[in-house]
Amino acid sequence: MTRLLVAGVGNIFLGDDAFGPEVIRALAQRPLPPEAQVRDYGIRGMDLAYSLLDGWPVVVLVDAAVRGERPGTLSLVEPELPDGRPAAPPGAHGMDPAKVLALAAHLGDEPLPRVLLLACEPGKPPRGDEDIAPGLSAPVRDAVERAVAALHALVPVLLADPLATPALARPEESAAPAAAGRPPRAATGAEDR
Repeated sequence: MTRLLVAGVGNIFLGDDAFGPEVIRALAQRPLPPEAQVRDYGIRGMDLAYSLLDGWPVVVLVDAAVRGERPGTLSLVEPELPDGRPAAPPGAHGMDPAKVLALAAHLGDEPLPRVLLLACEPGKPPRGDEDIAPGLSAPVRDAVERAVAALHALVPVLLADPLATPALARPEESAAPAAAGRPPRAATGAEDR
């Protein structure tokens, strides 16, 4: 039976960076099928790197990510996985999902699972002099329930076929996973395809 991991990523003390953990918390009220393991990794990138090596066919990361869209816009992104083992392990501090993938590639001998990123465009980042900025901005807070609904649509498709290319349901959100490294663009009301 196919199983998958849904992993929330982000710092709950840095405003909109808490998007991933907030989605995981909201999923407690609307659980996914039991074949989907749901975990909040917060800022524990090392733990997530090791979890990526646990034989999952597919992993869905949930995180805030700057993509050049309107705040609160959801995107489904399929990042390019590192090919081969890096010569030196990436540092374990300040790990974003790309660094976590690089670390997992360094640590493991097997290929990494398919990874999809359900990303939310953050609003205004905390000012440089702010060490703690709790609470989501209004657009990102509104995106939490849309992300829960999107996961309820995506997860059954991925459980049925881990290689499927599911679409987000709302027309202003991505219709299919997009490459991770596209340059930011002005918001036009339509998102990645």
